[in-house]
Amino acid sequence: MDQPKWQPSRQSATPLHVQITQYIRDKIIGGEWPVGTRIPSQRKLAEAFNVNRSTVISALDELTAAGMLAGCKGGGTRVINHTWGALASTPPTNWDAYVKSGIHRPNLPAVQEINRAEFIPGIVRLGTGELSPDLLPHRETSALLRRVADRTPSLGYGEPMGEPSLRELLAARLQQLGIAVSPASVLIVSGALQALQLIAVGLLERGSTVLTERPSYLYSVPVFQSAGMKLRGVPMDRDGIRTDLVGAYAKQFGASLLYTIPTFHNPSGTMMSEERRRRLMEATEASGLPVIEDDVYRDLWLDAPPARPLKAQDTTGNILYLGSMSKTISPGLRIGWIAGPQPVLERLADIKMQSDYGSSALSQQVAAEWLGSGMYEQHVEQVRHQLRERRDAMLGCLDRYFKGIASWDAPAGGFYIWLKLHSQLSARTLFDQALRQNILINPGHLYDREANQYIRLSYAFASFEEMEYSLARLAAIIKSISS
Repeated sequence: MDQPKWQPSRQSATPLHVQITQYIRDKIIGGEWPVGTRIPSQRKLAEAFNVNRSTVISALDELTAAGMLAGCKGGGTRVINHTWGALASTPPTNWDAYVKSGIHRPNLPAVQEINRAEFIPGIVRLGTGELSPDLLPHRETSALLRRVADRTPSLGYGEPMGEPSLRELLAARLQQLGIAVSPASVLIVSGALQALQLIAVGLLERGSTVLTERPSYLYSVPVFQSAGMKLRGVPMDRDGIRTDLVGAYAKQFGASLLYTIPTFHNPSGTMMSEERRRRLMEATEASGLPVIEDDVYRDLWLDAPPARPLKAQDTTGNILYLGSMSKTISPGLRIGWIAGPQPVLERLADIKMQSDYGSSALSQQVAAEWLGSGMYEQHVEQVRHQLRERRDAMLGCLDRYFKGIASWDAPAGGFYIWLKLHSQLSARTLFDQALRQNILINPGHLYDREANQYIRLSYAFASFEEMEYSLARLAAIIKSISS
């Protein structure tokens, strides 16, 4: 449950604890907090309402005495309904039971907490995987929206595969990367995450095993797990996934496919070497293992253009290639794509039509304007320049504050630095203490359950000033916990 945004009025003649009691009672009676709902802790409620904890306790005691709340051992305080009116009528729907019965797995608790904390004013987001608002092309997007509007944009449903003009532009771009593709083998999706969801439900059987790097972004989103699949992580080194292990893992676990981010990996920032790419192609072909290549960070190179995609070496249609504008233009545009064999994409397009009748027609037309006008390349060049400065600034902060307590590699592109702490710390304690000082981090265990010594840092979102003071504070917190 999100923390309440309402606050009691200190100008009211009604005591604060009575206002809080009435607020919570209204939430329960109105059905917003149904039976079984776990309410926030006393500490979190006190922080949200900006009152002393004793004030919250007084309010909760009154609601408990009224039979509306009950403390559950190991389960916090939950909404119940033991009032006389409830006993004399049909019991209310237990929505909590329905919530727990849904087939789609919830995010990890830490991921849910991060998603909520990102929108709290004053929070410094040190791990966020998106561009700072300062780097988003607000003015250019406004101009392109006006240009699309002047041509009387299509406002109806689009083709199952996506806007033809956008697919033509994307096919031309992919051909420049050495990928043999036509517009008929490009499917427009609402971001790369939707591509993974379509693949999970459209191409794999329940119980299938998906191989991925370890650590991996894929562990932080339950897209395959919710569809009844299992993840198995293959260790990495500085050149990328350990290709000498891929065949053995595929055989041992009966893997159905392999998911990889070879270019500026999330979360490690690793750039897979050309030799490792060649070996990965050999290993997957020998194992008969299809590949999902997630290449959403490709355009964000900072030192030199990256090696060609795996898909450029694909002569058998073994690879599904994912791209997106979320990391370069705007996550709000919600435009991504899959390139691959036409029969596979037609299957995925059919499933997509069943779920949303196609990605936003307006977003697709704006995306086509970005690519067709030449403005995309101009914008991405500016973003690369800004990210290069931000990366160097973060590396400078790490040199000043983390020498002796952590180690890291300088990424050649993307958003991330995979920081390894020298001390064994409680990831939960570090996360909580940092958040109390308004610093939001992405702990390593989100991407690998055994990566408790790691933190995913991002230089893409926080300002230079925020990086400086928050990294200094974070280093001080780590030293205090370690001592």
